[in-house]
Amino acid sequence: MHVSVLHPNLLISNKRRTPEHSLDEAVSLANALDIEILHQAVIPLKKPNAGTLFGSGKLDELAQVFKNHEIDLVIIDGPLTPIQQRNLEKQWNLKVLDRTGLILEIFGDRAQTREGVLQVDLAALNYQRSRLVRSWTHLERQRGGLSFVGGAGETQIESDRRQIDDAILRLKKQLQKVVKTRELHRSARKKVPYPIVALVGYTNAGKSTLFNYMTGAKVFAKDMLFATLDPTMREVELPSGQKIILSDTVGFISELPTQLIAAFRATLEEVLDANLILHVRDISHPETDAQANDVNDILEDLEISDDAKNDILEVWNKTDLLSNDDLNNAKNISNRADRIRTVSALTGDGLNDLLFQIDQNLKEITISEIVKLAITEGGRRAWLYKNNLVKNEKSNEHFFELSVTWTPKQAAQFLKV
Repeated sequence: MHVSVLHPNLLISNKRRTPEHSLDEAVSLANALDIEILHQAVIPLKKPNAGTLFGSGKLDELAQVFKNHEIDLVIIDGPLTPIQQRNLEKQWNLKVLDRTGLILEIFGDRAQTREGVLQVDLAALNYQRSRLVRSWTHLERQRGGLSFVGGAGETQIESDRRQIDDAILRLKKQLQKVVKTRELHRSARKKVPYPIVALVGYTNAGKSTLFNYMTGAKVFAKDMLFATLDPTMREVELPSGQKIILSDTVGFISELPTQLIAAFRATLEEVLDANLILHVRDISHPETDAQANDVNDILEDLEISDDAKNDILEVWNKTDLLSNDDLNNAKNISNRADRIRTVSALTGDGLNDLLFQIDQNLKEITISEIVKLAITEGGRRAWLYKNNLVKNEKSNEHFFELSVTWTPKQAAQFLKV
């Protein structure tokens, strides 16, 4: 499939990024699918046309470009209204996909867990509901792409919204069951006295490569946007012997549509539970500061606690791609800052220092929990009081219920009592 990627650059916009870097990101998104990009361009735009986004002159000019390159699919790096999408497809006689549709297509291709697949399908249905111009076949799929980029002869969705609403309702019911199962797993994890350390960061910052290095796991790690979608968790032992649960999460991206943030809140809930957040940054990227701001904005939207905000450690990754001067500058900043560490997840440089810093940060962290003990477990109850861990206690004829505040190390010691 031959593809053109267009970035409409609204001249009055106050975006953090240059249009050239925005186009590069859109091309990287498109490259995550098995398609061939033959044309890419930034299109200056004074004012969006309500019906076609671009003016008539630009439409004709682009039509000729598409003909010369034998383009089959046009990707617009931005939101399109249903009317704009239909009019552009009619004008160019080509399939047109906007940024939301493209990201959904990638998400559909990457989701592996049952919940991930259901979340993608639900987001896709909500996106399609107002359009009713796309393939119906993917609704019954088990996994794989969402068929937005299929051939021109694909079956059109019935113009009956009730059918889509029924499908949405069915997916929501299935999702509720899956979410209940995940909540049980989360509750079980909370009983394991290990702190949770969550990796967050802009997509393609190298989180999965770092995760693989630290855990020895084989998570899909590739130089590709949205290589990881489903949350992955592994046990890691720090230099002190302290064990942690390390969680890899979906990569963030600028201008991620709100329905997609909602769809993948499940993966980000691990961040809400985390005792320590590692914000992984591609420090070699020319717009690393803008990417970091996007991540911080999404963390704000997630309403993480003030304690969690104070426990964010920045990991400046991909130092192997820096020049000697830039590397020395980054390391000088890191040496003067408590909350910054420089690493290369690819070569392993700086990772021992990072593990030591995680160890140090977690030593300061305490966890509040409810511990239930049978009446016969007087010795274990006495141990909690001896170590001044009990804040409050309730009891009846069958058990003690104690509110305790302890470090992960103390919690691990208690299991052996």
